[in-house]
Amino acid sequence: MRIENSTLADVDTIFKLYDEGTHYQKSVAKKHWQGFERSLVENEIKEKRQWKIIADEQVVCVFAIAFNDPLIWKEKDNDPAVYIHRIATNPLFRGNSYVKHIITWAKEYARNINKDFIRMDTGSGNERLNNYYISCGFTYLGITTLGDSDGLPAHYRGGSSSLFEIRLK
Repeated sequence: MRIENSTLADVDTIFKLYDEGTHYQKSVAKKHWQGFERSLVENEIKEKRQWKIIADEQVVCVFAIAFNDPLIWKEKDNDPAVYIHRIATNPLFRGNSYVKHIITWAKEYARNINKDFIRMDTGSGNERLNNYYISCGFTYLGITTLGDSDGLPAHYRGGSSSLFEIRLK
């Protein structure tokens, strides 16, 4: 297994995994992804912020990172952090603890670029997912209600998010 930057050749695979992830979300939670702009993913790839996990020479999981997230994290966005977004796993490979592998990778990555936190959010109300992130080493910080969600994907509109972080220092 290895983690490497996604390329533009991966875009269709990324969107297939997003579609499969959305389908799964609909089966286990009230809140789910509502699609993403292709330009968002292409821009993340160009900026080296879209990643993939390769196992058995195939893409088994994808995720994106950001270095700021002010609409969700508000004043905490001033902290030096890596924000993890949109983890999507190939359904044939669920159960392989890819989130834990992402966290191990993110800790090293964040330390190498002098960040003090790894953060992520998820739609509030999914206690099973909240507990999973806690079991992966995140501290649950509570719920934030989103105000202006312009510039965020559609699933953030009119909602709230559960916030998680790992402090590195």
